[in-house]
Formats: sequence, C-alpha cells, structure tokens
Amino acid sequence: MGEILLIRHGETTWSASHRHTSYTDLELTPDGERQARALAPVLAGRRFARVLASPRQRALRTAQLAGLEVTATDPDLAEWNYGEYEGRTTADIRSDRPDWNIWTDGCPGGESPEQVGARLDRVLAHVTPLLERGTVALVGHAHSLRVLGARWIGLPPSGGGLLRLDTATVSVLGHEHGRQVILRWNQPVPPPPGTAPDLAGPH
Repeated sequence: MGEILLIRHGETTWSASHRHTSYTDLELTPDGERQARALAPVLAGRRFARVLASPRQRALRTAQLAGLEVTATDPDLAEWNYGEYEGRTTADIRSDRPDWNIWTDGCPGGESPEQVGARLDRVLAHVTPLLERGTVALVGHAHSLRVLGARWIGLPPSGGGLLRLDTATVSVLGHEHGRQVILRWNQPVPPPPGTAPDLAGPH
C-alpha cells in the first residue's frame, strides 16, 4: 500500500507577509524557488503512481523545481477561497471581526469549512484507490492540505486548524494496522549550510 505525500508550495510574497492567498496567482519568490529546489533530494528515488497539483502557478512551479512530473492538475486542490478576505492578514481581519476563525466561520464571498472539506474529500476519494499501485504526491496549499490531512484521519474540516503547515514542507499520510494515520507532518527541507531555519508560521 502506497502513501500520500502532501507538498506545500514554496514561498510567495504574500505567504511571506502572512496574507491570505487563494485565487491570486502569484509566482514564487527567489527564496521560494530555492525552497522548491531543496525538495528535490528529499523526493529523489521515489516512484509515484500519480502526481496531482493545484492549477496555481506557485504549486506547479514548486513541483517542477522539485523534480516532479505532474500527471494532472486538479482544481479541488486549489487553496481555500478566501473571498472578501483575499490578500488580508488574520490580524487585519480581526481588527474588524475580533472573534473570526476561518476554521469555523469560513470567508464571506468565499468558501465555508464544509465546502472546502467536500472538495478535499473528492480528492481523497480519487487518490485512495491509486495507493494500491504506489505512492501519490499532491502539491498544493496550506489551508486546503491541512483540511485534507484532517479528513484523512476522520476529523472534520475544522480539525485542519490543529495541523500547522509551512511553505515547502512534506507531510506523509499512510496506514497503521489498517487505520488511516499521519505518518509525518510539516517536515521541512534541510536549510542551506550556515543559514538559520525559517520559524515564521503560516498566515
């Protein structure tokens, strides 16, 4: 039985400043490209039954630089649609709505947690049978992949709020004694020699 590798894209200008980015199709920063290239040795030697990516260029470029050959793009892997909150930080949003929580409230003009959960459930329904043939890689975004991880282990979409996910990280979903489990989560690539790890959290 294969595993599911979740790969979050490398840094963009908005992820670096913790701005919510869904449909805005940003490129990777130079640091984001470096992060994506650093994924290549981590993924080297693995054979994938399928590699699916979000259609956003930041995900596709990350896959390319990481040495992955994308089998297909899947719009269900796109980031949570933030609607009116696109481009805003959590701190900024909470200046208007102090109690706002994306994991329970969703976004006005965008998606609710249930809507995001439904499309990530479709991704899991599609890729789970493929695990009989080997490992599947999914290249996408922070919030949507957090929801996918939560759904894999039977949590509601809001459970993704407990699963921090940084840029250019690898997480692994698999099985233990017949149960669907998280094998590794938010595993960073090794930093270049002489540099400190990036400890900034996601937006």
